[in-house]
Amino acid sequence: MDLQNYSSVSEFVLHGLGSSQYLQNFLFIFFSGIYVAIMLGNLLIVITVISAPNLYSSPMYFLLANLSFLDMWLASFATPKMIRDFLSDRKLISFEGCMVQIFLLHFTGGAEMVLLVTMAYDRYVAICKPLHYMTMMSWQTCIKLVLVSWAIGFLHSISQVAFTVNLPYCGPNEVDSFFCDLPLVIKLACMDTYVLGILMIADSGLLSTSCFLLLVISYAVILLTVRRRAAGGVTKALSTCSAHIMVVTLFFGPCIFIYVWPFSRFSVDKLLSVFYTIFTPLLNPLIYTLRNEEIKSAMKKLRNRHVTFH
Repeated sequence: MDLQNYSSVSEFVLHGLGSSQYLQNFLFIFFSGIYVAIMLGNLLIVITVISAPNLYSSPMYFLLANLSFLDMWLASFATPKMIRDFLSDRKLISFEGCMVQIFLLHFTGGAEMVLLVTMAYDRYVAICKPLHYMTMMSWQTCIKLVLVSWAIGFLHSISQVAFTVNLPYCGPNEVDSFFCDLPLVIKLACMDTYVLGILMIADSGLLSTSCFLLLVISYAVILLTVRRRAAGGVTKALSTCSAHIMVVTLFFGPCIFIYVWPFSRFSVDKLLSVFYTIFTPLLNPLIYTLRNEEIKSAMKKLRNRHVTFH
């Protein structure tokens, strides 16, 4: 499809995170370090799970490795360009590059939301139906659940980009953020996009809110089930699920705020975008590794094996 047939705007100008040259230099160093930490942290989790047979055969850790893989993509769709733009006077992105950013954001974000619901279902089966765990969470089932998360993310993203790419862009081309996101781009179209904007934002809001509600319901069922079975069980269940609950809160909080209450003129939206696309992928490996003895043990074995090999 020739994008130029639908648009006279060939590039967009990104406002970025600041205008001061001193601030730009500081942010370049800061976010470069953050991005390296994100990639190394999540890659370490993926390698650890793959290299440890007891983890790779466990549905929970298989899903965790997939979450880390998605986090690397979520952190990479815009962060490397943002880091490079800190050293540029004009922060430009092509029309095609802008559409690619929108696609990757909603693809990885949508897939990660569904994957988090899948991980909650895994914890529900493990705690509430332990005798049927290996049957209900078989290897084939895990593969299917991961594929479903990717498929939903893809369909959600395509539905967003299909409308956006065909809008007429003939004048304003400044995006008040460090990457192209849906609410900011469609308002630059040379037509009334109010209804379309509501529909597209409702799409993202519906996905994020429905996934969040499913997660809340699943954990409520877990806690109620355990409470009926044994005294003190609630504390144990919370301990088992606490890392997941922390990740869900950190991921869905900014996302729901952005898409249920669309972008305003306040800088808080930029801060939430930074948190959602950069800090969440950084915090996920920290939360899971610091609170998970099996992961830490497998990492120590991997390190010792590597040292012994050399």
